[in-house]
Amino acid sequence: MAAALRVLLATAWLLSGVLASSAQNYPSKPVRVVVGFPAGGPTDAIARIVAQKLADNLGQQFFVENIGGAGGNTAAGQVARVTPDGYTIMVVSTGFVVNPSLYAKVPYDPVKDFVPVTLVAVSPNVVVVNPQVPAKTLPELVQLVRDNPGKYSFAGPGVGSTPHLGGELFRLAFKLDLVHVPFTGAAPAIQATIGGHTPIAFTALPPALSAVQSGQLRALGVASTERAAGLPDVPAFAEQGIKDQEADTLTGIVAPAGTPKEIVDLLHREIARIVAQPDVKERLTTLGFKAVVNTPDQFGARIKLEMDKWGKVVRDAKLRIE
Repeated sequence: MAAALRVLLATAWLLSGVLASSAQNYPSKPVRVVVGFPAGGPTDAIARIVAQKLADNLGQQFFVENIGGAGGNTAAGQVARVTPDGYTIMVVSTGFVVNPSLYAKVPYDPVKDFVPVTLVAVSPNVVVVNPQVPAKTLPELVQLVRDNPGKYSFAGPGVGSTPHLGGELFRLAFKLDLVHVPFTGAAPAIQATIGGHTPIAFTALPPALSAVQSGQLRALGVASTERAAGLPDVPAFAEQGIKDQEADTLTGIVAPAGTPKEIVDLLHREIARIVAQPDVKERLTTLGFKAVVNTPDQFGARIKLEMDKWGKVVRDAKLRIE
């Protein structure tokens, strides 16, 4: 038993030495940037912006690999178990912190299996309605639903998505008879609302922008404490007296637990420089996101905060995916 323990300790010591040495020369080979969703979505788009800039700045290829499945769980489970040498990192969205509460079983722990690098960008949810809906403000929408129990439903891009949970938080806070209609993504949810099949939609800002700007949908409020750059004329929830309803779609970067601190710090510094660049800020704004960089510790605290917040909504709304 003692001999086995000595072997394990020696192995761990050798591995720590190898990782420390590799950190000094990082990156010396291409770096895999995993995204848990198919190509083309906002998480993928942001990953590609950051990856290209990292490659330009650090002189090694940072290539995006899309691993879809189970709302990002498949990718997170795989990344959690790779060698923590900095050559695999992951771009995550809010589902990363929601899924452990929502799914009966997930193959990772957001806190134990990963080390946070930085938040990159946030995008608030937005409440939109078909123009035929008479409500012009969120308080008017609350009253309309209360006056017509069983009549109104809201579209969302899938069970457990941030917009869905934001809608559930809204419903629970005001004790509304409001039914969620899940779709396979934001685009079909928005189209259903444009067509009047579902009169209301809770959605992330990016996929709703063009429909609001063209007048196909009316935006009633942004789920934030401040207005969104993409919809400057739409008041925030807080402006309309609706408190504690903030619902952001987060995009951040994590690495497997055990990744050397020197590598994490290097990635954080480089990404902070990248996101501060005017052209990157402009591209993020076009996508409906606001650039937000914080420290690894701050991002770690935000992960725990979001887990607690949305975990409560999942439990209160009795949501579960087996």
